[in-house]
Amino acid sequence: MDVIQRIAEELSVNSKQVKAAVALLDEGATVPFISRYRKEITGGLDDTQLRQLEERLRYLRELNERRKSILASISSQDKLTPELEKAITEADTKTLLEDLYLPYKPKRRTKAQIAREAGLEPLADSILNDRNLIPEDIALAYIDADKGVTDTAAALDGARQIIMERISENAELLAELRERVWQKGLVHATVVTGKEQVAEKFKDYFDYQEAINKIPSHRALALFRGRNEDLLSLTLKPGAEDKEEHTLCAQFVARHLAIKDISKPADAWLAETARFAWKVKLFTRIDLDLKLRLREAAELEAIRVFASNLRDLLLAAPAGPKATMGLDPGIRTGVKVAIVDPTGKVLATETIYPHPPRKDWDGAMATLAKLIQKHRVDLVSIGNGTGSRETDQLVADVMKQHSELKFTKITVSEAGASVYSASELAAKEFPNMDVSLRGAVSIARRLQDPLAELVKIDPKSIGVGQYQHDVNQFQLARGLDVVVEDCVNAVGVDVNTASIALLKQVSGLSASVSENIVAFRDENGPFINRKQLKKVPRLGDKAYEQAAGFLRVMNGDNPLDASSVHPEAYPVVEAIIADTGKSIRDLIGQSGFLRTLNPANYTNENFGLPTVTDILQELEKPGRDPRPEFKSVEFKAGIEKMSDLKPGMRLDGVVTNVANFGAFVDIGVHQDGLVHISHLSDTFIKDPREAVKTGDMVKVKVLEVDIERKRISLSMKTNADSVEARPERNNQKPVTKPRQQQVPAQNLMANAFAKALKK
Repeated sequence: MDVIQRIAEELSVNSKQVKAAVALLDEGATVPFISRYRKEITGGLDDTQLRQLEERLRYLRELNERRKSILASISSQDKLTPELEKAITEADTKTLLEDLYLPYKPKRRTKAQIAREAGLEPLADSILNDRNLIPEDIALAYIDADKGVTDTAAALDGARQIIMERISENAELLAELRERVWQKGLVHATVVTGKEQVAEKFKDYFDYQEAINKIPSHRALALFRGRNEDLLSLTLKPGAEDKEEHTLCAQFVARHLAIKDISKPADAWLAETARFAWKVKLFTRIDLDLKLRLREAAELEAIRVFASNLRDLLLAAPAGPKATMGLDPGIRTGVKVAIVDPTGKVLATETIYPHPPRKDWDGAMATLAKLIQKHRVDLVSIGNGTGSRETDQLVADVMKQHSELKFTKITVSEAGASVYSASELAAKEFPNMDVSLRGAVSIARRLQDPLAELVKIDPKSIGVGQYQHDVNQFQLARGLDVVVEDCVNAVGVDVNTASIALLKQVSGLSASVSENIVAFRDENGPFINRKQLKKVPRLGDKAYEQAAGFLRVMNGDNPLDASSVHPEAYPVVEAIIADTGKSIRDLIGQSGFLRTLNPANYTNENFGLPTVTDILQELEKPGRDPRPEFKSVEFKAGIEKMSDLKPGMRLDGVVTNVANFGAFVDIGVHQDGLVHISHLSDTFIKDPREAVKTGDMVKVKVLEVDIERKRISLSMKTNADSVEARPERNNQKPVTKPRQQQVPAQNLMANAFAKALKK
C-alpha cells in the first residue's frame, strides 16, 4: 500500500492532508510551524496528528528501504518467485519482512547446510513426499563416509536438520506460533541461586509469573534490569500448563507437515522432527522475539511516560519576571546564594554556613536579610536537596525577624541543577563563577521561568522518567527533543532575553544561528522588530519563515511583533484595520469588539478561515502564555525527615513524577512518597494522568512509612484509612481471601470430577 494512503487510513484523515503534510516536512518545515501556520494546506491537522504522521512516515520509509534491499538480495540469488515478491511487497511490518527474508538471508554454515553439501536434501524430500517409505531403509543409499555420513543415523539426522530449518523459516507458521505464544505465554522470573541478598531490591520478582502480554512497562523493565544485572532469570513458558502447551505447539507444527496420524512408516519420524523443530528452532526464536517485543513495547511506554512528565514540568507555571534569590542547600559545604534580576541577570552571589559544623545561623540570617533588602527580592527559591528543610527554616526565621521584608519563599525541584552547573553551556554563560554557585543561579531562574531554564539541561538529567537508563537512548533523546521543541514553540520566546539554549529549540533555528542572534543582540542592542532578524548572519528566508512567528519582540515598534501572528499574515491585520478604522493598538485586547468581526470577511487566496480565526483570537490576548497561573505549596512545619511521619497525617505536597503505577509526591522529607494508582482517586482510573500531572499541588494522607527501605505510602483518597486494600508494590492485584462459606458435598464432588476430566 502507498505510504500516503496507509498513513491517511491509520490517522483517519484524507490522503490529500497527509500528502500536503509530507511535502511540507520534506521541505524542512517543522511540526510546530505546520500545525500553527499551515492549517489551510494540511486541512487543520493538529500537532498530535502531525507527530504521529512524522513517526509513521519515518517507519514506513525505513520499511520500504529494507524491502528494496531484501528484494535485491533474493533476486541476486535467482530465488525471487512472483509469489515471494508479492508477499514481500505486501509485508506491512518489519517483523514480517524479516520472517520472509529468513530462508534467503546469508547466514553462517548451519547443520542443515552441511547436510545439503553431503547430498542429503533428496533424502529429506523423499521422506516428506512419500510417507509410506521407511526412513531407515531409504537412508542406506545415502551413506558416504567421504562426506561424513557414516551410517543411517547420520543420514537421517542430516535430513532432519534440513526439514527443521525449512520449518523454522516458514514465515506463516512462525507468525502463527509467535502470536499464539504471545496470547498464552507466561514470563517466569526467579532469583539467581546464591544472589538472594544482593538482589534484595528485586525481591518482588524472586518467584514471579505473569502473562507476557499483560506485563506493564515498569514491571517489564524491572525484570530486564534484574536479568541484565545477573540477579534474575527470565523464562518464557508457552502457556499456563507448560508441558501440555509445548506438546500442543509441536502438534501444531506436525499438522503443518500434514501429519494427521502416525499410521504410515515415515509419520512417527516426521512427528519427532516436528517436536524437535518446535523445541530447538521455533520456540528458541519465538522466545527471543517475544522478549524483544515486550522490551520494545515497555521502552516505548517508558519514553511516552517520560515525555508526558517532561511536558508537564516544562509547561509548569512561571513565577514571572521578579527579583529572585536562589538557595542551593548544603550542610558542610554551606548554602550557595545567588540573586537574579527580573530578566535573570545575576546581581550577586554568596555562600553562607548556617548548618553544622559552623552553625553560623545568625550570621547567615543577617546576610540573607541584607541581600534581600539591597536587591528588593520578591521571591526566594529553595532547592529541595539535602538540607532543604533546614534552609527553609532559616528563611522562615528571616521572615519573622524582618517583617519589613516582603517576599515569598518557595521550594523548587533542583533536579539537573548540578548537571547544568558543570556543563559547557554554564561555563560559557558564567566563565568566572564557581561551579557550586551556578546551581543557585539555575534554582532562582527555574522559579522565574521553568521552561527557559530547564531547556539548558539534558532532559534525561531532569529525573522525571521511569527506568530511563534502561531504554533505547537514541529513541529516548528523539522523543524528549520533540517535547522540548513543542513546549518552547507553544509558549513562544522573547528574542531579547532568550538564551542560546532556548533559541535553538525554536522552529527553524539551529545552534549556530541561535548563537548569531545572541551575538547580534549583544553588538547592536535589543531587537526593535522582527524584520531585524533578517540581518542576523545565516538566518535565511527559510529559517525566518519557520521561526518568526514563535519569536517575540516585546515593546518594539510594532505591537504585532509581540504576538504569535506570523509576519506573513500582517496583511490580514492591515485589512482589519482598514475595514474597522481602528489602529492596531485600539484593536489589541478588545475582546468584545473583535468577537463581532466575521473572520470570513478577511479571507483570501493565501489565508483561509482557520488562519484568520487564529489571528482574531491572538489579537484578543496577544502573546498569551498557555501555562497555568503560578501557585506555591508550603510544607508542614516540623515534618522534615521520614522519622517525623506518622500514619494518618495529612500533608500538602507536589507531584514530582508520574509513572504507570502511581505518582511520586514531595512532602518535604527528602524522600518522595508514592501514591499508588489505586489511591489516586475515589473512583477507578486506568492511567494516573487522569488524576494528576507533574507539578500538581496535592493533599495526601500518610498510609505507611518504611524507613529501612526508604518507602512512604500515601493516599489522595478522601476516605483512606488503611493500607490493607492497596495492591502490592509490584502492581499485582491484591490477594483477597474468599469469605468462608458452606459448600454442599455434591458440589465439591462435582468440582473434583470436572478437574479430573480436564486433566
